[in-house]
Amino acid sequence: MSPTEPLSLPRRDAWWRRMSRRMDRASLSFSEQVRDVVLLRRDLDESFWDDLLEVLVGADCGLPVAERLVERLRTRVREERMTSAEEALRALKAEMLAVLEARDRRLRIEAVPAVVIMVGVNGSGKTTTIGKLAHRLQSEGRTVLIAAADTFRAAAIDQMRLWADRSSAQFVAHQPGGDPGAVVYDALQSAVARGIDVVLVDTAGRLHTKVNLMAELIKVRNVSRRVIPEAPQEMLLVIEAPTGMNAIAQARVFHEALGLTGIVLTKLDGTSRGGTVLAIEEDLGVPVKLVGLGEGIDDLNVFEPKAYLDALFAGVLESPDKS
Repeated sequence: MSPTEPLSLPRRDAWWRRMSRRMDRASLSFSEQVRDVVLLRRDLDESFWDDLLEVLVGADCGLPVAERLVERLRTRVREERMTSAEEALRALKAEMLAVLEARDRRLRIEAVPAVVIMVGVNGSGKTTTIGKLAHRLQSEGRTVLIAAADTFRAAAIDQMRLWADRSSAQFVAHQPGGDPGAVVYDALQSAVARGIDVVLVDTAGRLHTKVNLMAELIKVRNVSRRVIPEAPQEMLLVIEAPTGMNAIAQARVFHEALGLTGIVLTKLDGTSRGGTVLAIEEDLGVPVKLVGLGEGIDDLNVFEPKAYLDALFAGVLESPDKS
């Protein structure tokens, strides 16, 4: 099975069932607001739409997305002659699904070697995400090499080495304080010589200034291109879902400097707001490709819009399709 495809159905469903249980905070917060200001109303009047907009903005969907969703929903309610808030809520879920399913979320790692550069601030979960992704790719038959290009923290190299061991991935590192570009160069040369399928590159998350950090990351990207002109196939930003709308400003800086191809949302189970995915994608035009929910080596999956919305709406709507 190609790692660009979702997991096999039984394993994928089991993961998202676990995800649904661990998204209780997001689902509870969202469902309480929906019940208080939406489901308790009898009429789909102007106050209903105002309150629904407020709920969506409060769920970190962002004002542009919330306004567009409400406008599309109003049109659908009118055309289909809906009369109840529950009908409207089911239609809202369908509209949100349509927005999310319009994005291409495939990992582009068909080349050999394919290069995936992970970026993000310290503490966002880059190291664990790389380890979990390496484990998944290895379990699907791909050979993986991890490049420890966060040379500014000795702990980062040690942690990355531990994850490489756990995932049975090959590993390239230099001494702490070394040149990150040199690590990437050596790693890619080694990958080409050994016929490695995927190279996962860890990077620094903090330097003295934001300008210095971005300059260093651009250098890492450019070194990869010198060795493999098509690289990197993926430039993934790892961010924590609980940061909500604050994540957008962070993501925008990385995107403007590097040209992101995708987002990895970590700690999705810990967020108290459920609309972060929609807001980030609306602002950047970059899809969420992977999500994580814990520290376990299997706690990473491709982002599946339907399963995500089933988990989010679990407190107010029964999913009609459990498959």
